[in-house]
Amino acid sequence: MLAPGFADPVHDAQGTFRAVMDALARPSLPRRLDTRLAPPAPLTPELAAVALALTDADTPVWLDAGLAAAPEVAAYLRFHTGAPLTDDPARAAFALIRDPARCPPLARFAQGTPAYPDTSTTLVLALDRIAAGVGLHLTGPGIRGATRIALAPVPDGFVDQCAANHAGFPLGIDLILTAPGLVAGLPRSTAVTES
Repeated sequence: MLAPGFADPVHDAQGTFRAVMDALARPSLPRRLDTRLAPPAPLTPELAAVALALTDADTPVWLDAGLAAAPEVAAYLRFHTGAPLTDDPARAAFALIRDPARCPPLARFAQGTPAYPDTSTTLVLALDRIAAGVGLHLTGPGIRGATRIALAPVPDGFVDQCAANHAGFPLGIDLILTAPGLVAGLPRSTAVTES
């Protein structure tokens, strides 16, 4: 039996959309992401909420190995969003990453083009922990001065990958980071360093 989507599709999608947009506008400030979803494992409620709010029949979605191995996840996403699934990360509008430590290199995803930088992939990662005020050093639009955010787990070389992604601005990918009950944003305009 297919797991249900949003109980109130319009208002729940609007609330999730607003939380994600606020998180991207103010990097490093996690927002509450209220969801009562119970999607098929290993899809998390937060990944499901973002997918239900942001994807549709015109947004190809790439799933990491763990999600792709669960046919129930594909069926859930197809039914509730209509989004086509792709095996090619460079063709995805969105990528759902359940195992961030094994996320492919950011450069493997669509970077956009000079004429259409918005055709890049947006990665949605399911982290175990997001904590403001400690960890990585962030500067850029939406941040007053500088701030810090701790993220776990992240792939090897994450800071270097973020630096390369930022250097290509306005091209590059945006990251939507989720953790239980939270969402944070790390857009390509944000500079990420260790200190």
